[in-house]
Amino acid sequence: MKVPFLDLKAAVADIAPAIETALLQAARSGQYVMGPELERFETEFAAYCEAKHCQGVANGLDALRLGLEAMGVGAGDEVIVPANTYIATWLAVSQCGAIPVPVDPIEATHNIDPDAVAEAITPKTKVILAVHLYGQPADLDALRVVADQHGLQILEDAAQAHGARYKSDRMGARGTATFSFYPSKNLGALGDGGALVTNDPDIAHQVGLLRNYGSEIKYVHEIKGLNSRLDPLQAAVLSVKLQVLDDWNTRRRAIAQRYSAAFSKAGLMPPFVPEWAEPVWHLYVLRHDDRDRFQKRLQDAGIATVIHYPIPPHLQNAYADLGYEAGRFPLTETLAREVISLPMCHAQTDEQTEYVIDRVLKLL
Repeated sequence: MKVPFLDLKAAVADIAPAIETALLQAARSGQYVMGPELERFETEFAAYCEAKHCQGVANGLDALRLGLEAMGVGAGDEVIVPANTYIATWLAVSQCGAIPVPVDPIEATHNIDPDAVAEAITPKTKVILAVHLYGQPADLDALRVVADQHGLQILEDAAQAHGARYKSDRMGARGTATFSFYPSKNLGALGDGGALVTNDPDIAHQVGLLRNYGSEIKYVHEIKGLNSRLDPLQAAVLSVKLQVLDDWNTRRRAIAQRYSAAFSKAGLMPPFVPEWAEPVWHLYVLRHDDRDRFQKRLQDAGIATVIHYPIPPHLQNAYADLGYEAGRFPLTETLAREVISLPMCHAQTDEQTEYVIDRVLKLL
């Protein structure tokens, strides 16, 4: 049997006619920048996230960057980031002229450690950037305690967590969160796309200016902005997909539960989920001390897997200027050597899931 890591064509098969209709309608509208399709999606997505405002932007990286800028982050400021994350989290900080200050994660969840955050704060710290990695929420209340003690803001990177809940609240309901709509995400466009969701009207207004050349009224530019607007055709597609996102996430949870139940019975350590978290399982990640050999054996059995993320940001050439050497963030580096993501797609069949379980248990 062949089991893809993620089958994007199969994932939209049931709603393909609705997507095609939405695309045709948007194409015939004559409004190809901003306009009613984008406004409709922003209203729908804000409501879905239980938030007041949504600003659609060109991609998830821009959403992070503009969110940080709207929070006043600039040259010389420090932003605390996870060491264990995709490099976009760090790049957004750098693009503001600020300095990313990494901390190791909690081993159980792989998410940012509030205690490590508290130890990393300096007088230059401006924002805590919390990533909801793999689609599982970081501990926002614990981070809020630290942030309030030091007068800091929190920006949530929810690029992998569309629809996830923290203590019954959706990502974006408690503060300001950014999302990526890269095609592989739980809510993915047909290309790049992103959004910032917030309850803060000032942040929403500032991001609205920043994404559109610093302008609210044509040819009147209040600040130095850039061009980063979510395309109306992508917004039209996202509106269709948003209607079925909860169903898709429910299916992902069912697959994750089958994985975890089978692996637990076999004595393996499945991903840990705190009682207050409701993940959406963008990724289902295991650890293996001979990960590369294990991946090759799964590949030979017809099972596609992905490694997230084999080189941590602090060891990338892009951040050599920060001077971090191997061993500085030991848990992050261990995870980079050991984690492997199993197939996870709402369109994955029961037979495929059972085959993955069977092969994993036999090939470990």
